[in-house]
Amino acid sequence: MSFERSTGSGAGLGAEPAPTPGPGGLEGPGEGGVTPAMRLQILSTEHWSLLASRSLAWNESFSRAGMFLSTLSGAIVALALVAQATEFGEGFRIFGLVILPVVLFVGIGTVLRMGIANYHDARCVLGMNRIRAGYMEVAPDLERFFVMGTTDDERGMSLTMAVQPGTSVFAQMLASSPMLLSVLNSVLAGTIVALLALQLAAVSAVAVGLGAAGFIVTMVGFSAYAGREIGRSRSELTPMFPTHEAPPA
Repeated sequence: MSFERSTGSGAGLGAEPAPTPGPGGLEGPGEGGVTPAMRLQILSTEHWSLLASRSLAWNESFSRAGMFLSTLSGAIVALALVAQATEFGEGFRIFGLVILPVVLFVGIGTVLRMGIANYHDARCVLGMNRIRAGYMEVAPDLERFFVMGTTDDERGMSLTMAVQPGTSVFAQMLASSPMLLSVLNSVLAGTIVALLALQLAAVSAVAVGLGAAGFIVTMVGFSAYAGREIGRSRSELTPMFPTHEAPPA
């Protein structure tokens, strides 16, 4: 998968400078005799390309999440069989310390890849909103038929992503797939810490406390990573077609 080409000197979601329009913007012929119909064809082609790229990103996210959950389910079944055979003895703890870190590695990689896919998705939404802004320049009377955003600011992108107005960032993060996987990974990390403590002859109460601490530390790490990425994406967004508030009646 690839992102749209950045032609500006900066980097990030809004790095591209505004294209230089012809004498009549998209409505009139530009340099080289490019007609409005040709411009619409170019924009439509890019629009479909972004749709396909966004679909690939979503499909990969679902595939990676499914792979992680399948790996986790298989590990739990294997642990149950070993626990039955060893009566939760030393063999069970050793087996858990061997297989659970592998599952945790798959889970961490899945969360990171989904973060990259979300950035890719934001890039595609940004591009499609800019293309819709181009459509509005050609036919502004059709604006009432568009249900997705026609601006490339945060408000327009949220509209295209179907984010309900007034929804907090915390609620969006809590309902997201990366947050679900982060919780599962944190449980895995806490379990590994607890098993390691038991293997080192710690009492059950100490092992449970260390496991809870491992869960909290891992969860804080995932939350900090998500917050940093969201903040960086917001700071990099420089709208070319911002939302214009309607004048008061």
